Amino acid sequence: MCTSLLYRDANDCAYLGRTLELSLDLPYLVARFPLGAEIQSVVQGHPGQKWAMQHAVIAVTMPAMPPVPGVSFSPSDLKIIEGVNDAGLSCSVQSYPQAGGPQAALDVARPAISAADIGAFVLGCFSTVAQVKAALEDTQIELSPIPILGGLQMPFHYAVHDATGASLVIEFHHGALTVYDNPVGVMTNAPQFSWHLTNLNNYTFLSNIDRSRGRFSEYDVVQPGSGIAKVGLPGTDTSVDRFVRAAYYAQFAEKQTDPDQAVQMVAHIMNNFDRPRGITVDPPEQGSSHLQVAGHALKTIPTEFTSWTSLTDLSRRRLYLRGGAGMNYVCLDLIASAPTDRFSVIPMSQLVPSMPLMAVLG
Repeated sequence: MCTSLLYRDANDCAYLGRTLELSLDLPYLVARFPLGAEIQSVVQGHPGQKWAMQHAVIAVTMPAMPPVPGVSFSPSDLKIIEGVNDAGLSCSVQSYPQAGGPQAALDVARPAISAADIGAFVLGCFSTVAQVKAALEDTQIELSPIPILGGLQMPFHYAVHDATGASLVIEFHHGALTVYDNPVGVMTNAPQFSWHLTNLNNYTFLSNIDRSRGRFSEYDVVQPGSGIAKVGLPGTDTSVDRFVRAAYYAQFAEKQTDPDQAVQMVAHIMNNFDRPRGITVDPPEQGSSHLQVAGHALKTIPTEFTSWTSLTDLSRRRLYLRGGAGMNYVCLDLIASAPTDRFSVIPMSQLVPSMPLMAVLG
């Protein structure tokens, strides 16, 4: 599962934090899509949809098809999971198993794009959330089966943010598409996004003020330390509880004035959503056959864990990545790499730092 949230600093600049949790390690690829990169989205029964990237993009990706030894990937082969473009627009793809279902009939005379290509379409063609929202009104999207996911219809939904802090959610629910304005900048997983917003009405009492003193009749009570303000926060790792916690942290985390300190603040926030292996495990009798990623079946009891965490500075067009094997981030600066005019791909495992050995004082 996944958690994403938008944080604003004291200058109202926007930063995005995101974790990705699964029960297995996958071969994530970090790709740079240059201006002019050609993308083709194929939907059976419809005219082909092609576009040239109008914005450079840096992104975490996965191939739609299982990799073939010795065969390199083209820009169209890689499906964006998390990325930012040179206008400061970001797109996050997060798990939503309820997406699939019967769709309304599409016009076969018009082009359509696969839902797997929403990330490349959004980041390659647009600069703002408003532009994306307007374009989606006239774009046909098909929940096409994904070969690497065992033929499942694309079981995800999408969070889009721009450099102003505007946010929207693109969500299929049992085949029906809804585009939501996102006033809190948070997204987790099921239930529907609108349900999560309604559920926030149950938390009007939340505040970051420590009420550490009280009185019962003639008896004064005093907390021995700080931190009581968080007593009302739900504590599990369900998507419902994570949504509330993410909204709380995005709202109350101290607003930094320096961009680097703001990025550090988001890193601290996202530590609250980091899940170590073994904290929750699937029932042992269930096995791992329900994990639908081709070539990656498990032989052990599945445990959901944080595979990687990303931080995005939307103003400076920087993507920071941390893998599950380390605690430090690597910074990918899209603007600094702007002169690069070629499509490039590197396995995330080769890019993110692992946990360094600790020095021992003798």
